[in-house]
Amino acid sequence: MRVTRPMLALSGAALVLALAGCGSDGDGEAAVPKTATGSLEHLAAEAKCKPNMQTDADTIRQAICKNGDEKYVLATFATDRGQREWLNGAKDYGGYYLVGRKWVAVGEEKTVTELRTTLGGTMEEGSAHMNGGHGGTGGEATHSGSGHSG
Repeated sequence: MRVTRPMLALSGAALVLALAGCGSDGDGEAAVPKTATGSLEHLAAEAKCKPNMQTDADTIRQAICKNGDEKYVLATFATDRGQREWLNGAKDYGGYYLVGRKWVAVGEEKTVTELRTTLGGTMEEGSAHMNGGHGGTGGEATHSGSGHSG
């Protein structure tokens, strides 16, 4: 069989995905549980945090959670669209986002990475456009370890 460029490109792409752990157990990455679902109170209980409610509206519920010295925001949304619109606006300010179905946790990279081992979800990074911002990846999602979200 003759090896052609398209075959080489396909093989190269498969190798990159395999090395990245996509579609595998992701040996180089901490085990990520199935993404949690439920109310803000349920998610907070899973994360072992007592939520300090900041917003309690029909479309969004938002609380501050504290884990030791680390704080993060936990928000739940009435709709997927509401969540995506909120994320699109919030990510302009930078930060790290742990995203699940109709919920988001926002905080320092270390905090949300640690939280991911409990709640699952997909990590996203905002892109700061202000002075003193850390920059970012343009909000690209990273591999979730349990499939890709769309």
